[in-house]
Amino acid sequence: MIRPFAPVRNYLVELWQAWNRFWFAPTDPATLSLIRVLGGAMLLYTHFIWSLDLEAFIGPEGWVPVAYLRDNVLVLPGDDSKQLTVWSVFFWIKSTWVLWVVHLFALVVFACLMLGLFSRTAAVLAWLLAISYATRVTPGSYFGLDKANVMLATYLMLGPCGARYSLDRIWRLRKGKEVSSEHSPSANLAVRLLQLHLCIVYLFSGLAKSQGATWQGGTAVWYAMASLEYQSIDMTWLAGWPLLVALLTHVTVFWEVFYCCLVWNRFTRPIVLWIAFAVHGGIALFMGMKTFGFAMLIANLAFISPEAVRRWVDPLASRVSLALVGQKVD
Repeated sequence: MIRPFAPVRNYLVELWQAWNRFWFAPTDPATLSLIRVLGGAMLLYTHFIWSLDLEAFIGPEGWVPVAYLRDNVLVLPGDDSKQLTVWSVFFWIKSTWVLWVVHLFALVVFACLMLGLFSRTAAVLAWLLAISYATRVTPGSYFGLDKANVMLATYLMLGPCGARYSLDRIWRLRKGKEVSSEHSPSANLAVRLLQLHLCIVYLFSGLAKSQGATWQGGTAVWYAMASLEYQSIDMTWLAGWPLLVALLTHVTVFWEVFYCCLVWNRFTRPIVLWIAFAVHGGIALFMGMKTFGFAMLIANLAFISPEAVRRWVDPLASRVSLALVGQKVD
């Protein structure tokens, strides 16, 4: 008997299976672990910088006092009586010594995340603390770097980020416990969510740029490079190359808009990631935003396969393990 709906049913079954494989197929946690090392280092460095003038940036009576923040910033537009649901541990700190204790604790947490010590606990605490800093410095010192930091911290806490390249793993090896890093569905889920987040970020960034007059006219890259506030290297020589400026401007918009489509294809992915390296590397080197540029490069590592990560990182990880416990980690 011919079943007219059998092809449709088979297609839906295959579609459901592909959906489950995409999100939940167990995968090697190497990529997530590498992002933990580099993302943890970025969290540690960028939050350590607040130490240079902690009370001014984070203190209750700093440049943006907590009282002003609650009464004028964290309220619904048009209705000052209703506050937005925004949380920060720094909203409840009143004294300077408590502020410094919490700040030093945060730096220890970020260091633990970077080193992979108590990784799962450190990841959750790092997420809460990163949100606390980002919320507290809003609006005066809240930038794309803070968003990138919180984005990385969010997905690190969802998977086994300490399964590889961590002191936790070396400690288990030292105690004679099994240290093989099993493939994990949660490692895949965390990386997939980070990948999707990047696609959304680039799509809406590109769409917003496409509506700007300088981006449409092909001059936006020149205005960015020529701004004295952002210059770390003199790029004013680009004034003599208007066609190159226009090309860089339009390629940037095209890349951001179509990142979400092209990055999934195995043939176009290397091109997309090399452009990401050029764009964010250029921002880091030429526009004075080193931390933001490197943070976004760390996020783009989500599209590097675990096999490639292991080829690059495992030799170094084995040397570290051999030096610390006299045994290599597989």
